[in-house]
Amino acid sequence: MRSRPPFRPGRFAARFARAERGVTAVEFGLVAAPILLLTFGALELALVFLVSTTLDIATEAASRQIRTGNFQISAANTKTDFKNLVCGGMTWLSGSCASGLWVDVRTFSSFSGLATTPPINPTTFVPGTTPTCFAAGQPTDIVLVRTYFVWNLFTPLLNNALENMGGGSGERLITSTTAFRNEPYNSNPPIGASC
Repeated sequence: MRSRPPFRPGRFAARFARAERGVTAVEFGLVAAPILLLTFGALELALVFLVSTTLDIATEAASRQIRTGNFQISAANTKTDFKNLVCGGMTWLSGSCASGLWVDVRTFSSFSGLATTPPINPTTFVPGTTPTCFAAGQPTDIVLVRTYFVWNLFTPLLNNALENMGGGSGERLITSTTAFRNEPYNSNPPIGASC
């Protein structure tokens, strides 16, 4: 029976330095984490932009109904009905739209008055408790429509960079805004405003 030679750290280190087996696995291990982080970061950012674009398009389409007076003269003309109209335009987000969307519609006497109403601050926004208004206006009224959608981020390490609701919630408040003057349509009696 052959005895093992004694362990010599110098020889082991030299042999380890010359070894080439497993180099690919070691290199992959070193670069995998940054590549995965970049990949998930790109996907997360793309989703934020996609949600923002979807909200913009849905808000514009629903606001068109207010601008032309179709919304005000229909039987369905409440804040909930307008929210459902926006959600109808957010087809691929329809599952989370009902719980994640808030609408704020206000009327003004002049366009200069729009500047006196700043948007909701995302860091102080509390879903369900932050007050919003709904006043679709009458013919030729100036209307400001804002929609807010809470988007849950999924990439843990990028939450700090993309979240804007504060407190480490991992959520981003996405906003869409449009302002216009209502067309001179034939109106029914004024709709009650809830501001």
